[in-house]
This record gives sequence, C-alpha cells and structure tokens, in this order.
Amino acid sequence: MAQWNQLQQLETRYLEQLYHLYSDSFPMELRQFLAPWIESQDWAYAANKESHATLVFHNLLGEIDQQYSRFLQENNVLYQHNLRRIKQHLQSKYLEKPMDIARIVARCLWEEQRLLQTATSAAQAAHPTGTVVTEKQQILEHNLQDIRKRVQDMEQKMKMLENLQDDFDFNYKTLKKLSQDLNGNSQASATRQKMAQLEQMLSALDQLRRQIVTEMGGLLTAMDYVQKNLTDEELADWKRRQQIACIGGPPNICLDRLETWITSLAESQLQIRQQIKKLEELQQKVSYKGDPIIQHRPALEEKIVDLFRNLMKSAFVVERQPCMPMHPDRPLVIKTGVQFTNKVRLLVKFPELNYQLKIKVCIDKSRKFNILGTNTKVMNMEESNNGSLSAEFKHLASLIVTEELHLITFETEVYHQGLKIDLETHSLPVVVISNICQMPNAWASILWYNMLTNHPKNVNFFTKPPVGTWDQVAEVLSWQFSSTTKRGLTIEQLTTLAEKLLGPCVNYSGCQITWAKFCKENMAGKGFSFWVWLDNIIDLVKKYILALWNEGYIMGFISKERERAILSPKPPGTFLLRFSESSKEGGITFTWVEKDISGKTQIQSVEPYTKQQLNSMSFADIIMGYKIMDATNILVSPLVYLYPEIPKEEAFGKYCRPEAAPEPEMGGDSTSKYLAQVSLKVTEPFSVLPTLQMHYITNGFGEGARS
Repeated sequence: MAQWNQLQQLETRYLEQLYHLYSDSFPMELRQFLAPWIESQDWAYAANKESHATLVFHNLLGEIDQQYSRFLQENNVLYQHNLRRIKQHLQSKYLEKPMDIARIVARCLWEEQRLLQTATSAAQAAHPTGTVVTEKQQILEHNLQDIRKRVQDMEQKMKMLENLQDDFDFNYKTLKKLSQDLNGNSQASATRQKMAQLEQMLSALDQLRRQIVTEMGGLLTAMDYVQKNLTDEELADWKRRQQIACIGGPPNICLDRLETWITSLAESQLQIRQQIKKLEELQQKVSYKGDPIIQHRPALEEKIVDLFRNLMKSAFVVERQPCMPMHPDRPLVIKTGVQFTNKVRLLVKFPELNYQLKIKVCIDKSRKFNILGTNTKVMNMEESNNGSLSAEFKHLASLIVTEELHLITFETEVYHQGLKIDLETHSLPVVVISNICQMPNAWASILWYNMLTNHPKNVNFFTKPPVGTWDQVAEVLSWQFSSTTKRGLTIEQLTTLAEKLLGPCVNYSGCQITWAKFCKENMAGKGFSFWVWLDNIIDLVKKYILALWNEGYIMGFISKERERAILSPKPPGTFLLRFSESSKEGGITFTWVEKDISGKTQIQSVEPYTKQQLNSMSFADIIMGYKIMDATNILVSPLVYLYPEIPKEEAFGKYCRPEAAPEPEMGGDSTSKYLAQVSLKVTEPFSVLPTLQMHYITNGFGEGARS
C-alpha cells in the first residue's frame, strides 16, 4: 500500500500531526494530488545533487500540468485554481533553488515514515495479544495440552505394563512351583505348555516396555521444545519488555499467563519423572537379557531431571525491578540512605513450596556493599494479589558512582521430590547515587544501557559504551514524555531534537549518536549537554505545565525557522508556546505575531519563564494576564489566538485561578495594591529588537523584573 494511503487510515491524533508537516513551502494538496509520483522519486539524492534536483523539479512541474489537465476535463474549478496557485508559488520560490524543495519533500517523506512507525508501535503496545501473538500463544497452548494428554496416556500404559508384568510374574512363579511338584512325562508336558505361555507374555512385556521408553523419549523431546519456547522466547520477550517498560516504554504484561504455562509444564515433568522411577521399580522386579529399561532408563532420568532443574532456574525472576517509592518513573536508580523496593517471583506455583524458600539478597557478589536491614526473606503466596509465590524486599544501600553499574542478586534453594536445586536471579543493572542532583546523569545511564543491550549482566557496559541510532534515541525520548504525561513527542518535535543533537540533515534515520554526544558533551554554543537541557524540560512539564502539555497546547520543540514559517501567515495576536533553547534549567516562552507601524509582520518572543517564576504563578495565569504598552501608551494583550486559531480564553481560562477577593480594611487607613511594572526583553528570532517596556497584569498580582 502506498505510504500516503496508509497515512490516511491513521487515527485522528496522528492525522493532526501529519497536518503540521505541511505548509505553503510544500502544500498538502500537492502531496495528495501527486502522491504516487512523489513517493517514486529519490528526493534525498536530489537534495544533495543540484543537477538531479533540477531535473526532478522540472518533472514535478510537468506532473502538475498533467494533473491540471485532468481537473480541467473534470471541470473541477476549485482544484484547478489551487493547483495553478501552487505551481506559481513553486516556480517563484524554487526555480533557482531546486535543492531546497528537494530537501523539504525528503524531510516530509521521512517524517511520514516516522509517524507510521510511531502509530504501528502504539497499536502493538495497546494490543499486545494481536493476531500474530495470539496464533503463537494458541500453538503454545496446543503443545502444552498435547503434552498433558501424552502424560496421561503414558500413565495408562504404565498401568497396563504393571498389570502385564504382574501376570507374567504370577505365571513364572506358578511354573516354578509346578516344576517342583510334577515329575516324568507329565512334568515335561506341563512345563512346555507353561513355558510357551511365558515366552508369549515376555514378548508382549518386552514390546510394551520398548514402546513406553520410545514414547517417553519422544515426550521428553517435545517437553524440551516447549520449554525452549517458554524460556528462550516467551520469558525472554517478557524480560525485554520489562527493560523497555523501565525506561518509559509500553507497560509490561503481567506474568500470570506465563506462570500458568510454566507450572503446567513443571507438573507434567514431575509426573513423567515418577513414571520413570516406576520403570526402575518394575525392572528391579523383572528383568531379562536385552531389557530396554536397563538400556534407556538412566538417560531418560538424566534428561527429565535436567529439564526440571533448568525450568525451575528460569522460572525464578525479578517481577518488579528496584525502585525508590518517591521516584516511581525512574526505576533502577537508587540513592544511598533511601529505601528502595523490588520483588522476586517463582513462576512454578506449587503450594507445597509456600514458606519453604528463603531468599537471600546481596549487591555485587564479588564486592561487599551494605544491605541495611534483613537480607533474607521467605517467599509466600499471601503477599501477592494473585496467590503467586513471591517475596518483596525493602533495603537501604551504601554505594556510589553514577556510571558504575551494580547487580542485585537473589539466591535460594529448592528441595522437591528428592531434588535439590539452587536458584539465582538478579535485577537489571542499577545505578547508585549519593545525592538527588545526580539523578539526571544516572537516569541517562539507565536509558542508554537498556536501550542498547539485551544482556542484563554487562556491568562493564560503560567502559566502552556503544553508539545508538537516532531511531532508537527518538523512541526513548518520546517515552520520557508519554510515560509520565498523556502525550509523547510528535514527528516534528523529534525532528527538532534531532537537529539539536546532529545538526541539519535531510534524513536522520540511521544516524549514529554517541553516549558522549547524548549526555557528556556540551551542545554547540551552549554550556550544557543535550540531556541536561532535555531532562530539565521534562521536569518543567511534569511539575508546572502538565495540564497544558496534555491538552496539546505546547508546541514545545520547534526550530526558529519553522516557527517563523507557520506564524508569518497568521493574523496578529496568534501565538505559540515553545521551550527555551538557551535555559539549562528548563524554560518556556511564547512567540506571537504582530504588525509594526508600516504594517510589516513581526515575530516577537518573550524572555523564557523558568521553574522559579512558575513556582509563584501558573503559566496559564501568565498568558492570560500578559500585556504590553502599544505605540499610544495603552496596555494591550499581544496574545489572542493560540496557534493555529484557538481563542486564548478557551485554551487557558479553565486553568487560571479565580479572581482574588479584596482584602478587608485593617484599622484606619487602607493600603492600596499597585500593579508592578516589569521590564521584559522581547527578542525576534532573526534580528535584535530594542527592549520594550512591558506591564505584567494578572488578578492584582505583580511580578518582579526579568532581564
């Protein structure tokens, strides 16, 4: 299916993002009219080679002419008018600069692909049991049912074998007694007759024994296959989903279904083990030359014990990774002197193990760090909501360094039906901090590690951290917003962030990003790293402007060029909200359209508001009360419509504080409240404008000067 057709089938929220990709520079109508042709061209190549860009641009004009002819035949006057206007605009703007339009189209097509990927990932996360997964689960369920049935069938054959052997044993003893009681010809005749019967019974016994050991071998092979599916695929997938969920990705699915499957397989394995033991008992009572039990039983016993041991070891997992209760959105970072919790679970639900398993915990088995409080706890079924066998730990730790990874290990011993099994599992690597100010860098370490590795024991990861691709980083960055708010990042917002990290580029897909570039090195022209800047914006959103972000009112990340492009055609008073690019601590500003005395369009921005200022007044109150002095010395609000055309009152009114009631007079003279006058610097993205005197008025509260 063509890319444009796929986009038309997306949900409304994704279509809204699609609409924002297009402007007069590359109108959506043109994308619609010429969709197949546009997708068939190599725009990325044209964006870097002028001769090819010129050829493609002239072909584009030719395609427009052909489409115009079709509309002419259809007598579609409106489309004719729009297409003529589009062609004139393209000719006037790109005839001498064909590489510019090639770059714009290439960027739009790439962002469309990202939008499709985002929508697909979201759909898979929302419906983890989609068609493919359901079919896989159905096959697994069918295989487990088949194993249970074969185990029951084997139980019946074992009873048949036991009965046949009892008959043989009785007849053998009868013959032996008969031989002692009779003599002469009558003895020989009776003996021959009984011997013939015994030979027939022994032949049937041998045949059934061979059938049973053969079928047992096949059954153990089937168990091995299903077990690999459970542990190497289903459980491994769950662990990877848990990793992703830890860094903000889609929520992980619960373990109940896996527990049901693994418990079912474990029960079948124990039944088969008992049947193999029964074979040994039968063989000790009756054996003969070429006995298949003697030949095959030891291997069957060894195989079933190995399967059960490995299944039990795999079934011991960390259900909830270490996390400080005060920072639930940032697991795997723990602070010295602060309690953290985690939970282990055994996915083999045997009631007889309740309260029998003592779990011991330690940090870095090869090093000695303090676990304050008890480091041993008994697993039980009462602590969990679903009756699973689990234990929850709460500990205090003493260790430091934000790029040093540590493993929390859990150990126990299982004694079951004569078997002793040592179980061990471990957390994902954790980072330990001594001060909360180390949290941003620690969390960056957790993001980078879990984004790039499936091997959860590599504590030496940061001795030589691998590079990530922009596609990986973009997804994780969007999760940082979607996991704690109702909105992730749009394609356009991610593109702006890509430009901050990598500089201008036609297609960021596949571009490599180093750990140092992400977290260590300062951004160009800035005194701080990309992650420090972004993490403070995330904190700003969560603590001060969450409701506005969730409403979609904050454009947030947008380049100055794009900002000018979308605001310039809009009427005066149209404004948008974006994050500051220069504030290390996180800031938000608004940019609006106004006309100067000559009627020329101006794009103005106010100095960013920081967390300190938003502590004393909400951003909605600031927007609703913001005023400037016009040329006639009249206070006016320059903010009228939130981009694209939402009335300011409609967008922000409900988030403002109600009007404060006047204070009652105290004693004789009353004191008047005066509105404070503030001096705010207004900057225009492409030129330096003079400082304007501005008044900040809202609900009778004044604000100190910013400069």
